[in-house]
Amino acid sequence: MAGVDISSAEPGLLAWLERGFHGDMEYMARHGLKRARPAELVPGTLSVLTARMNYLPSATPSDWQSIEWDRLKTSNEGVVSVYARGRDYHKVLRSRLQKLAEKIAMHIEPLGYRVFTDSAPVLEAELAARSGQGWRGKHTLLLNRQGGSMFFLGEIYLNVALPPTAAQEPHCGTCKACIDVCPTQAIVAPYRLDARRCISYLTIEHDGAIPLELRPLMGNRIYGCDDCQLICPWNKYAQRSSLPDFDERKGLTGQQLTALMRWTEQEFLHLTEGSPIRRIGHARWLRNVSVAIGNALAAKPEPHTVLAMHDALQCWQQHPNEWVREHVQWALRQGVNG
Repeated sequence: MAGVDISSAEPGLLAWLERGFHGDMEYMARHGLKRARPAELVPGTLSVLTARMNYLPSATPSDWQSIEWDRLKTSNEGVVSVYARGRDYHKVLRSRLQKLAEKIAMHIEPLGYRVFTDSAPVLEAELAARSGQGWRGKHTLLLNRQGGSMFFLGEIYLNVALPPTAAQEPHCGTCKACIDVCPTQAIVAPYRLDARRCISYLTIEHDGAIPLELRPLMGNRIYGCDDCQLICPWNKYAQRSSLPDFDERKGLTGQQLTALMRWTEQEFLHLTEGSPIRRIGHARWLRNVSVAIGNALAAKPEPHTVLAMHDALQCWQQHPNEWVREHVQWALRQGVNG
């Protein structure tokens, strides 16, 4: 449970926005300080109940981090962030929070509440840290001693004043593995992320051409990036989810880039139905996979692989979207210039 006075977070939020670290996420600036003022977002809010929900698939082996690192070395395979391999977490967590709020309402009447899951101007990690869910890691994500960082966050804004939970002490010490491992050096300083360089931002939030200088650094990551979490020592304690919702969907994990590049828009919509991936749309999907194929071509694969990749790319040379065409052409050149 967190209180509603998180005004001490406002200077950091303002400085982050002023430096343009939010990139194309204009809604971050549009909502401004409302993110740090729960009672302005939902008038009458007196306390915030925070929740976290593990998302590692139930069958995840103990050496999952090593397996994920190996995926990133398999250049002809497209890698999707672990959290996005199952069902859209927004729907799952929001439904559970709603049921929890309804149960609370059975004991506190009348109760006013609003449920949020990454769906409104809410400083989720800040509220979670203040409510004792964990501490902010140097990568800006929330860390928990028993669960690492492989979990989703959600909140219930309440119109009753409940006792706040004591915050946890940070336990990162001198470790800066997350900073050092970031492929694009998006963590520009401890606790400071430049989203414009973050692969998760570039592949999901960014609408348009990906900066040329960042494309070779993206490797085969086509939706999100887990590197700062994979390297984190605390994620050896990451917990598995008991929900089948987050089990890996067939057709995403371990797929060849050439197969993913050939998805038509209809296939994309069908195969990503109920998935968080669907919201980026087919054009961004093709853009992301094109970059990954370009990086694979630059690694000089076997001739038959080169031919298959060229064939897959050439399917979209006449795509109506200008920056999809540009990314396809960029990828085709990598086999020559690499």
